[in-house]
Amino acid sequence: MGDFDGKQVLVMGGSRGIGAAIVRRFAKDGATVHFTYSGSKAAAEAIAAETGAKATQVDSADRKAVTAYVASCGALDILVINAGVVEFGDPTTLAFESVERLFAINIHAPYFAAAEAAKKMRDNGRILIIGSVNGDTMPFPGLTAYAVSKSAVQGLARGLSRDLGARGITVNVVQPGPVDTDMNPANGPMKDMMHAGLSIKRHGHVGEVAAMVAFLAGPDAGFITGAMHTIDGGLGA
Repeated sequence: MGDFDGKQVLVMGGSRGIGAAIVRRFAKDGATVHFTYSGSKAAAEAIAAETGAKATQVDSADRKAVTAYVASCGALDILVINAGVVEFGDPTTLAFESVERLFAINIHAPYFAAAEAAKKMRDNGRILIIGSVNGDTMPFPGLTAYAVSKSAVQGLARGLSRDLGARGITVNVVQPGPVDTDMNPANGPMKDMMHAGLSIKRHGHVGEVAAMVAFLAGPDAGFITGAMHTIDGGLGA
């Protein structure tokens, strides 16, 4: 018997990296898992075949597509919003269109997905948003738009925790620091700079983030809500 037997889980952005680790964790622990992907069809199909989860292509920048898909999933027990993008660049030269898309995916989609899911979510459900340590701190230039988006989901979690608390639904943000993924590989060109600011001199593992998500989604975390949970190897210490 798994920790999540009988639970209905939706992971928004589950084909790669942290999202794939979350899909694997919930599937291993007995949940029925649905997940979305954007452009990584082959990766999504591989994760679906491995775990038995159902993969559906959804553009998180499209509000109508996001809400229609979430509504189609029915009464969820757990919603994990992991889909996100990053744009590097000087805010005076970075294309506004790129920033608008980043905000649509990183801010608007979490809001609308959570609000839609909450309409049918069972009492004592869980909403988890994968944020970033950059919602709290920005150690180098070029990520203003990304930092804005990750700070915004902090407000989303705090507000939703008030709005949904009477139903026992908890809302939390998991804030990873450097984690070994395709977007931020442990052997990448920025590793020395990143590791210099860490207490634990390595990138995090996707399974470590998935473990925190699983704890917050589980029965022992029923009194934890409206909070930010940083997993960053001491970057913010």
